[in-house]
Amino acid sequence: MAKGQVKVRRERSVPVIMRVLAIVSLVLLLAPVVVVILAGLNSGDHLTFPPDGLSLRWVVAFFRSGAFLPAYLFSLLLALCTMFFSTILGTMIALVLARNEFPGKQMARAFFMAPLMLPGIVLGLALYLFYLSSGLGLTRTMPGLVIGHVLVTCPYVIGTVNASLVGFDKSYEEAARSLGAGPLKTFRIITLPIISPGIIAGSVFSFIVSFGQFDVSLFLTPPDYNPLPIALYSSLRYTFEPTAAAAGIFAIFLVVVSMLITARLTNLRKLANVNFS
Repeated sequence: MAKGQVKVRRERSVPVIMRVLAIVSLVLLLAPVVVVILAGLNSGDHLTFPPDGLSLRWVVAFFRSGAFLPAYLFSLLLALCTMFFSTILGTMIALVLARNEFPGKQMARAFFMAPLMLPGIVLGLALYLFYLSSGLGLTRTMPGLVIGHVLVTCPYVIGTVNASLVGFDKSYEEAARSLGAGPLKTFRIITLPIISPGIIAGSVFSFIVSFGQFDVSLFLTPPDYNPLPIALYSSLRYTFEPTAAAAGIFAIFLVVVSMLITARLTNLRKLANVNFS
């Protein structure tokens, strides 16, 4: 073998400083979660860190609470409703933006993604004033609250579905149409399975963001209901019982389960798409 024909490939190792920064960033992201969990498992009478000891006392108190448990269930219901409407609306908008060319397309895209750039407190106040002055009867109502949450979360679905449509091979759809499938059937058996990972990811993002939404909920929540973020805020203003941290444990648990389910479903969909193609 002639000299120079052998090529030695050297893998570029990650610099030590980058590894250290990655570890530090991970620790900073997980530290608040650990603090909340340990504070919720505190055996003392006050919300302190480090805890006086470990106990399930405040976890049991959360299930018996007349404020936190109903707030948790209300936030769960609100997030599910928001996820449902955001997924449908966001998917439709993403398909229109990705499949069509029309004047003002970039302006329309910026309009739909604007809630990501606007401060939540500004959006909540604007919606409250709009409901109040429009006479639509949405002020401090459940439909008005859901609409506010959908406006905040819909851009996440639009972004993930739009990413799934990048590089989409339309030959599959054309083949289905040539075999006699109508537009709806083509979408159901071809388009939907391919873009489903983006839809699933966007729906879970909308669920998580809605569940923890504070700014919009502060202005639009009906008087007889209380989402979990508002209940936590109201409680910590006057008391320092670890029940609030125990409620945070279940909120963290819900987010982790949602992400695990998303990862599992996304991997299954990707595998199905590979087999399909």
